[in-house]
Amino acid sequence: MSRHCQVLGKVPSFGNAVSHSHRRTPRRFDPNIQRRRYWVPSLGRHVRLRVSTDGIKVIDRRGIDAVVAEILRRGEKV
Repeated sequence: MSRHCQVLGKVPSFGNAVSHSHRRTPRRFDPNIQRRRYWVPSLGRHVRLRVSTDGIKVIDRRGIDAVVAEILRRGEKV
């Protein structure tokens, strides 16, 4: 999955692009995914994550240790 947030699990959603003449063509709404490198004190190493911009805000609020612990609990590789 290329456009997948490791923190929030956001994935692309689908809809229609509507032109001026009101013709509808399929389109895809991608989440804003960024590759970020974080230092995780509990692991003693850097971790590279693919996170959405909303996921970055979650990391800022809850802390990287709590977020990485949750990712590991789900069984994802970090």
